[in-house]
Amino acid sequence: MSAPVIVEATAKQTATLIFMHGLGDTGHGWSSALAAIRPPFMKVICPTAPTQPVSLNAGFRMPSWFDLKTLDIGGPEDEPGIRAARDDVHTMIQKEVNAGIPANRIVLGGFSQGGALALYSALTFAQPLAGVVALSCWLPLHKQFPGAKISSDEVPIFQAHGDYDPVVPYKFGQLSASLLKSFMKNVTFKTYSGLSHSSSDEEMSDVKDIISKWVN
Repeated sequence: MSAPVIVEATAKQTATLIFMHGLGDTGHGWSSALAAIRPPFMKVICPTAPTQPVSLNAGFRMPSWFDLKTLDIGGPEDEPGIRAARDDVHTMIQKEVNAGIPANRIVLGGFSQGGALALYSALTFAQPLAGVVALSCWLPLHKQFPGAKISSDEVPIFQAHGDYDPVVPYKFGQLSASLLKSFMKNVTFKTYSGLSHSSSDEEMSDVKDIISKWVN
């Protein structure tokens, strides 16, 4: 994995946001937008996924956290790849903890494939995190939950999805949120009317509010 894009805190750092981009993007794709909405005491880390062949795109090589075989709800998934990517995220979290930022001051986030990885990583991390921002995404390996969960039931999850998403179906997001709500106590699912597979000013404003609520 290449070096992540890091936006240092502008005040004394007491919190961290680790945010994973979507398929084919890099850490630069989100860093400036996130820097504009984070509190001054929060460091932002935007890693770039390793470049690898993606089955969904005819084996074409691009930045991808794990192989995507299909975006069908019941389709086959790259379990070893998802677990390996999760281990990388856990290493990033642990590095922040070792530097003095407690896990409950660390927010995990991501968009699309990156949001899927953020959800899976948070649910399989032993220490409770500040929260998870999951944009236009789904819960990977969903049939293994709640059995695979080792996190606290209390970790807050903010899941957001546009109802005109042509890439990750809105219904997929809804089904993931329903499953999450069955075993997590603090799940918010927000629909953005008319939004396709992207973000919006309204969504980023909501993300700003929710992150500051979690770490203030």
